[in-house]
Amino acid sequence: MSDRVLIFDTTLRDGEQSPGASMNQEEKLSIARLLQELKVDIIEAGFPIASKGDFNSVQAIAREIKDCQIAGLARAKHEDIETAWNAVKDAKNPRIHTFIATSPIHMQYKLKLTEEQVLEK
Repeated sequence: MSDRVLIFDTTLRDGEQSPGASMNQEEKLSIARLLQELKVDIIEAGFPIASKGDFNSVQAIAREIKDCQIAGLARAKHEDIETAWNAVKDAKNPRIHTFIATSPIHMQYKLKLTEEQVLEK
């Protein structure tokens, strides 16, 4: 096990959810370049399945930024994972960040799945 802490920056995805913080592709590329200069280890570039614009931004960042791992966010769904892969596959170090809701309320009412079904996914 390494003593090194990796910096996983979500500014381009989670940060954009703040009111008034939406960015176009060039603005996202500009921030990605700055994050690379700061030597961030992993940049979560976006949620590629959310929109064509988000897909294109993640893909552009993946193609340009070479000194960081580039991640695309994906729900634990085949279509999301495939779309995320298509967006990040040209990165020097591609990564897919997957997630699934695990709180009892989300499992029951949002996903309509049992805990065992969520674990299976």
